[in-house]
Amino acid sequence: MNLSFKELLDSGKFVVTAEVAPPKGTNLEEMNHHINLLKDKVDAINVTDHQSSVMRFPSVGGGIAIKERGGEPILQMTCRDRNQMALQSDLLFAYSRGIHNVLCLTGDAIPVGDHRQARGVFELDSVQLLHAIARLESGIDLGGSELNGAVSFCKGAIVTPEADPLEPQLSKFEKKVEAGAEFFQTQAIYDLDNFAVFMEQARGYPVKILAGIVLLTSAPMARYMSENVPGIFVPQHLIDELKSAPKGGALSKGIEIAGRMIASLKDNSVCDGVHIMAINKEEVVPDILEAAGI
Repeated sequence: MNLSFKELLDSGKFVVTAEVAPPKGTNLEEMNHHINLLKDKVDAINVTDHQSSVMRFPSVGGGIAIKERGGEPILQMTCRDRNQMALQSDLLFAYSRGIHNVLCLTGDAIPVGDHRQARGVFELDSVQLLHAIARLESGIDLGGSELNGAVSFCKGAIVTPEADPLEPQLSKFEKKVEAGAEFFQTQAIYDLDNFAVFMEQARGYPVKILAGIVLLTSAPMARYMSENVPGIFVPQHLIDELKSAPKGGALSKGIEIAGRMIASLKDNSVCDGVHIMAINKEEVVPDILEAAGI
């Protein structure tokens, strides 16, 4: 019998998750291809929710597609686009369709996306969403009404281990744990020494930590992320390694780097697993796992 994602987390296995992005439209061919490629390679698959504030096919629809293909979905849910009634309704619908894992996110700001005329909702934030789910699990909605059928989710959240200073992130992390988070998928990490410092703090809490691994595909990409994305630091030696790759070989070098990092995290028992984000390169996730010896 296959174990659920929660059971895998509790088993002590080094857990591996990846993610797929729903399409901007109704052609699901590429998303379904990625699901079929990943469902037997990783323990669960995240479905992004209008990532970077770009309107796309809904994450709950992607979660259903994963279930239909025999995979284990993790529903990403942001507070940006829905008020508390819509969030609760979507959670009830997802649960009724066998989606029992949820990653709670506040959501990116509207101006970074493709619908700048839209209005962000943000009635709840990620901590409040965790509280809302716990309330639904008790059989009561946020309006105080009794549910005819409750839910039971494995609840997750995110944390940024590379934040500088780290203390505000640790405070948010603690609030999310207190609100019921059972697992964390981190923002991208590249400095394993810095991550080890964060893990020394996080190990004191009864949660599972999956290190976020974003595939580096070129030296300019790595440099841009390090200089422009808050909470991400790519050491210069990794940028130099990518730069030294032969022409046309940067992607292969990025796969090698990601595999090497995952192997180090696993072999040294630094954390409980990894979350691989191969943005627009989902087809190489199996190659990353092979490079990691998984």
